This record gives sequence, structure tokens and C-alpha cells, in this order.
Amino acid sequence: MKAVCLLSGGLDSATALACALRDGFECYCLSFDYGQRHQVELEAASRVAGALGAAASKVIRIDLRAFGGSALTDDIAVPKGRESAEMAASIPVTYVPARNTVFLSIALAWAEALGAGDLYLGVNAVDYSGYPDCRPEYIEAFERMANLATKAGVEHTTRFRIHTPLIDLSKAEIISLGLSLGVDYSLTHSCYDPIGAQPCGRCDSCVLRRAGFAEAGLADPLEYAG
Repeated sequence: MKAVCLLSGGLDSATALACALRDGFECYCLSFDYGQRHQVELEAASRVAGALGAAASKVIRIDLRAFGGSALTDDIAVPKGRESAEMAASIPVTYVPARNTVFLSIALAWAEALGAGDLYLGVNAVDYSGYPDCRPEYIEAFERMANLATKAGVEHTTRFRIHTPLIDLSKAEIISLGLSLGVDYSLTHSCYDPIGAQPCGRCDSCVLRRAGFAEAGLADPLEYAG
């Protein structure tokens, strides 16, 4: 059985890949160079795919900087030092317009070409208060669309399923699960605004990651700039 796994190089996507391997899938990893300011994550994705034993790994280039509209793809400051309540109060400026829809559409195309019906995505409960394309109802809607908009779906040769094994988990639970599945989190990168290759330690993603390790009673293997 084959599965296409979206792999950013971050903590969540690495754990989702490990879940797909646990579930018995031959994994085809897909990462995106979309003009993000934290392109160092692509190196992390390659490390994770190799360490976990993915069957293949591709990087697709899409210039989302052409549209901007996000602190990750435009000249907009990345928020730093925010409390969790502030993060959850509104959709953050680190939201990239329609990013998961773009990524999942390309993942669906590769899955159909491979004859694979399964796609893995590392969205989780910590994110879907802020990011609209991480919500369960969005995932369910995209899955319905996938089976309506493809030759394989219409001819009923393949039933597409989007797996979100982390969607109800906290960061601490994700970390514990990943460690039980052999994920080496020293290979991952989660920072939105790194200083060179070093995570800043203060952006929302770094704050959530550090809090997750602390809640799990574990030391984060990464060294932070701040």
C-alpha cells in the first residue's frame, strides 16, 4: 500500500509520517519550496524522510511570494513572544492564503498518479483554533472533493482518504507518540523565523513546540537562539 505524506520538516509532519509507516504504508513524501522565509525546513524534511525510511521524497517549487499576504511569504513581521490565548484569538499573520488547499491538491495529483488512495497530513488541535485549513470540517470537505474531482474517484478504482492522526492531540501527546514510533526530533525544524539554521525560540511555532516538550517532561533536542 502506498501513501503520500505531506512533510514540512516540522515536528507534526514528521510524526504523521511515522504514523503512516506504523500503519503499514510505503510512504512517498512531498515537501514544498513555496518561497517561505524558513526554507531551512526543507533540509529538515529531507533528513526526516531519510531517517524514517520513506520510499521517495520530492520537493515541489511554488512561488507563493508572488501573492504574499503572510508573514511567511511577505515583508510582514513574524509575531514573537505571544501567549497561547493571544495566538488563539484570531487567525495569525503567519497563515499563508489557501496553503493547505494548494498542497493537498498537488499531493492528490501525485497520489492518483501513483495509484495511492491515502494521504497523510500533520494538522492538529493546537492549530485549528487559528488556521482555518487545519480544521476537521475542512479535511472532510477536501476528502469529499478529492473523490469527486479525480478519474480514480469517479470510476471508483480508488477511494481517497485523508489521514490526520494528530488532529485531536496536544503537542505533548504528539511528541510522546512520535518518540514511541522512533522519530528523532533533533532532525526536525519548527521555527517560522530562524536565525540562520537556528530556531528563534520566540515565534508562535517555537513557543508551542517548547511548551509541548516541557509538558511532556522532556528536553527539546534543539538549541534556540532566544
